[in-house]
Amino acid sequence: MSKQRKIINREISWLSFNHRVLQEAADTSLPLMERIKFLGIFSNNLDEFFKVRVATVKRMMDYDRNVSRDMRKEIGDKPKNVLKQIQKTVIDHQSQFQQIYQNIIKELEKENIIIINEKQLNSSQQGFVKGYFEEEVKPLLSVIMLHNVNSFPYLKDKAIYLATKLTNTDKYDETEYALIEIPGNVPRFLVLPSRGEKKFLIILDDVIRFCLNDVFSIFNFNKFEAYTIKITRDAELDVDNDLSQSFIEKISKSVSRRNKGQPVRLVYDRSVPADMINYITREMELDDDDNFIPGGRYHNFKDFMDFPDFSMPHLVNSPHTPLPHWRIKPDSSIFNVIARKDLLLHYPYQRFMDMINWLREAAIDPKVVYIKITLYRVAKNSKVINALINAARNGKQVTVIIELQARFDEKANIYWSRKMEEAGVKVLFGIRGLKVHCKLILIGRREGRTIVNYAGVSTGNFHEGNAKVYSDTTLLTKDNKISSEVKKVFLFFDNTFKNFSYKSFLLSPNYARRRLMSLIDNEIKNKEMDRDAWIIIKTNSLVDKDMIKKLYQASNAGVRIRLIIRGICSLIPGEPGLSENIEAVSIVDSFLEHSRIFVFCNNNRDLYYISSADWMSRNLDHRIEVTCPVYDADLQDELKTQIELQWKDNVKARILNREQNNVYKRNDKRPPVRSQVEFYNYLKQKSTK
Repeated sequence: MSKQRKIINREISWLSFNHRVLQEAADTSLPLMERIKFLGIFSNNLDEFFKVRVATVKRMMDYDRNVSRDMRKEIGDKPKNVLKQIQKTVIDHQSQFQQIYQNIIKELEKENIIIINEKQLNSSQQGFVKGYFEEEVKPLLSVIMLHNVNSFPYLKDKAIYLATKLTNTDKYDETEYALIEIPGNVPRFLVLPSRGEKKFLIILDDVIRFCLNDVFSIFNFNKFEAYTIKITRDAELDVDNDLSQSFIEKISKSVSRRNKGQPVRLVYDRSVPADMINYITREMELDDDDNFIPGGRYHNFKDFMDFPDFSMPHLVNSPHTPLPHWRIKPDSSIFNVIARKDLLLHYPYQRFMDMINWLREAAIDPKVVYIKITLYRVAKNSKVINALINAARNGKQVTVIIELQARFDEKANIYWSRKMEEAGVKVLFGIRGLKVHCKLILIGRREGRTIVNYAGVSTGNFHEGNAKVYSDTTLLTKDNKISSEVKKVFLFFDNTFKNFSYKSFLLSPNYARRRLMSLIDNEIKNKEMDRDAWIIIKTNSLVDKDMIKKLYQASNAGVRIRLIIRGICSLIPGEPGLSENIEAVSIVDSFLEHSRIFVFCNNNRDLYYISSADWMSRNLDHRIEVTCPVYDADLQDELKTQIELQWKDNVKARILNREQNNVYKRNDKRPPVRSQVEFYNYLKQKSTK
């Protein structure tokens, strides 16, 4: 064991997570359109992975000769070796992806949904496509004849291009290359007229391929070949240290530079002629470290998340109806409900609208004095922000801490911050050097002669769009042990030079790591005293090496540890002499598992926490995060039920191990347990009592 690594590289573990997404696309028990969506999710995930994580490893390459021990320790190997392993894994996954896609095409045909290309159009379809091209596509085309330019054109990130080879078969040496950017503001799929029960569609790429002779009609070419290529660029923000600029101006400037990042991946149609791909890579000055990924005929499969469903209900999941919380009645005050007893909202099992309604009530309640909230990501047409603006217009003191460095949401957050400031909301932009990632609400309400604080603490964003897909938990409470600590966090945002102590919260970056370590040490101590000792950790990612080392120590002391990790898991479970008391599973299903829940035996006086923080160095050391206790016994039972159902899951749970092979956790002797379905039914049963 000593010769084997005790930590799995985070990039390789992330690819294993994305492979679990690909497994969903291959799962024939799922409705066909849902499987297609998982192809889109897999593709979109991979794009972001290259834009951010691979870009980071490539930056390390610049220092490879004198790379420090710390840098090698951070990624577990030389950057060059990590990149090679990434490329090998991605190419293998890409091959599986193409096979799954071909299988899905065949299954679509059984449903009389037929995807055809430009060579399969009959005469009437040809006329339909020609007409559509002339009216909707041709005016938006951007075509560059490469012999006309002094340098190879800049290929935009996220865009896809048809690398086109034009030939005159009568003149052997007459060849030209061109680039056609496929318009991003035209639907990727064109539904063609049906024939009886058969439904036909063609992908936009092939619409353009069919009309290439029209595009290049002024030239003397009679043969056209077009192959899809896509470049992925470094998306990391590089915020400068020019203190003369306001923070918001610097973020705006950095976002505007994002699309000019260095290439980190070139994906291309594997059937592209060698002379063409050699020409492109030479002119773009790319080398082997830029991750050449041979793919299929089509790229940007994220567009398949919007694949037409043809109004065939059996091909999609049954509509999901979020449940109202059983204690929140129509036309009743949510403040009164919280005052009587704490409650948990579980999205998307339950309605996010209850959260919106609480903010709406606060906006017009004459007893409410102030509202404070942290925002990391918000919906495009945010009902949360609408309620906050309405509160400000009603004379409430509204303070919003908005994180401008929420990756890929910077522009939206800048827009909303300006809108709120115009309405009189006090907007703060977090803390220099620390991302504000905690999800907190504090509402001060005058009750009698005092102002009583109500608090909301969540594992996920206050984002009604995310709440339809992300599985998260929000605690609403009047308990002073919690609300007073939420108040301290907001005081810290106003007075960053002041330090506050916290009895209940495990706050990052100052307290969480140390107190989590102490909680694990307490389990070790209890085990050494022959008491019950166990730990349950449900989180998105487990990467931090010191936390992993501490969990290994607990395992070796005999503490039983169960991990439910959706994404990256750098810890290796079940290894003799290292982690034989640690088991780990990952669940990928219809909803994205996002809640973080930590439970410690504590000598059978169980401690329950919900958190905004994964167990990663960035969350524990470089972000403002809150890990919050749940004191109410009934709410602890809700969390316990959710965790136990997930641990019993034998439909969508995969076993995490050193091999990263994502074997399903099956048990033929027990009835199937699909935890997301079972937890919804559990909450539904409580609602009907």
